[in-house]
Amino acid sequence: MLRTIKRSVVVALCCTAIGAGLAGCESDAMDDWDPLAGTEQTEKKADAAPINGTQKIKVEGKQVNVSCSGDAAEGEPVIVLLHGAGDGVEKLAALQKTLSGKNRVCSYDRLGSGASDQPDGPQTFASSGKVLTGVLDRVAGESPVVLAGHSLGGLIAARYAPEHKDRIKGLVLMDATPSTMTADIKKAIPESAKGPAAELRAQNLAIFAGQNPEKLAVPDGKVESAGDIPVVVLTHGKPYLAALPTYGPLLEKAWSAGQRDWLALSTSSKLTTAEKSEHYIYVDQPEIAVKAIESVAALAG
Repeated sequence: MLRTIKRSVVVALCCTAIGAGLAGCESDAMDDWDPLAGTEQTEKKADAAPINGTQKIKVEGKQVNVSCSGDAAEGEPVIVLLHGAGDGVEKLAALQKTLSGKNRVCSYDRLGSGASDQPDGPQTFASSGKVLTGVLDRVAGESPVVLAGHSLGGLIAARYAPEHKDRIKGLVLMDATPSTMTADIKKAIPESAKGPAAELRAQNLAIFAGQNPEKLAVPDGKVESAGDIPVVVLTHGKPYLAALPTYGPLLEKAWSAGQRDWLALSTSSKLTTAEKSEHYIYVDQPEIAVKAIESVAALAG
């Protein structure tokens, strides 16, 4: 039982709560994170044919696996889904299929994830952002974009949007990793902690420092403004982080505060709680995720 709880919280912190995701990150890639346990295409060209299905494109000298579906409408935004740590386009497939009934929707595997190439070395939000820009150039062109990110993908989306206000016209953060995860976990689990809690603290801090499949360093940072774009912050309603003995309630409290902090992204933001969901809201209550994304897309069009 203890091992199960530890694994759940490690995944949660690495994938979402204080780092990137929990009750979910079930992919094989996530196993590598847990210390307890196509057709190729060149860079975007103006006359490149729309991507339908899954294929690889070249971005920043690397092959990036991209999936697109649904029809594009002139003036309407392209929805781009960003997966959590240890996940990829396959995890988002059901959500993408539902959304593509009314929208043009794309997703992609970040470097070090899914079928995309491995990064050459350590990654930062800046280098990861360059890959995202390359993907958007190819799949959205001059169209407005709505980013919908889960867990670590939500954090990446939230860091990217304020610096790309000309292109990003809406955000949906699905239990996104808080902007202060490192400080939160240090505060919730003190350095004096012993046993499993001490292990959990050390493991997650190492992951945030870049010891993960994406080699992505995830430093703390303040929430920047993306203006008045529509933003919906979805947070889990089932307190799964509280399962960690002694320190769980503090982790849940920090996670909740981190979700409220994301509201500072926009003057047009709102927080919605998925009462029956743990970390994977788009799996536990997909209708809530779909409604949020479609509502933001309608306002961003």
